[in-house]
Amino acid sequence: MEEKSKDFLAGRVKDLATRAYMNNFITHTDFLSVSEIAMFHQILASEGVSSNVHEYCGARYVIYGGFDDAERAMVCFLPEYMDEETFLLSEKSEQTVLSCVSIKPVNSKFSDDLNHRDYLGSLMNLGIERDQIGDILSGDKQAYVFATPEIAQMICKELIRIRHTSVKCEIVNASECDIRPEFEEIQGSVASERIDAILAFVYHLSRSEAQKLIESESVFIDGRTAYSGGYDLKEGARVSVRGHGKFIYLGQQNVTRKGRLFVSVKKFI
Repeated sequence: MEEKSKDFLAGRVKDLATRAYMNNFITHTDFLSVSEIAMFHQILASEGVSSNVHEYCGARYVIYGGFDDAERAMVCFLPEYMDEETFLLSEKSEQTVLSCVSIKPVNSKFSDDLNHRDYLGSLMNLGIERDQIGDILSGDKQAYVFATPEIAQMICKELIRIRHTSVKCEIVNASECDIRPEFEEIQGSVASERIDAILAFVYHLSRSEAQKLIESESVFIDGRTAYSGGYDLKEGARVSVRGHGKFIYLGQQNVTRKGRLFVSVKKFI
């Protein structure tokens, strides 16, 4: 479950992008963590490639995890004839890059109360590597796992029990997954829209504690590592904080009489 080194990832994405461009077919990475996706953006920046262009070594790319707001995702490099919209429409119908597995108890009446750790542990016990599966969305008596098609088939064949609960698995269309990360909207006043100020507000930290998180490269804004506490968040920015969670910055609502900003965020719980 170790993260990929920057040199390894740099070589891998260059090879995949080149193959997609030269051979005109889809290639993709394994599932990457939030920090590995940030590393991918760093690799592009180090080569003078703007991540806003969504093209590398001649090939267009899409960061895709199976649904909006997916935390773990693949970098998919596209053939010349395919754009992002075409790719996403194709995946909805064919699921060639990743598959969605539904996991349910055989008898819900006698099911344990299973959580994310239970599902992940059972998959690891099958010998599956973490980079072969994406997000695990667990709800009441059911979970959905995003995985490569080969691993999805393996899960359906081999996963029959989680803790003391017998389970049944089947591959379903990702659109059938009706579980999404839950969130709460919180509002409050801050001195500015600086990332360190917003972090302190959202997670009840001191500004110095927020700054330490940034200095340890534990904060990611729209998939990119945050290096400065002075960065002003833009409305709609998606922020992930290692060890704390993630939130979407909804922006400034108004200004208080004392000149502080009244802001809103959507915090995932």
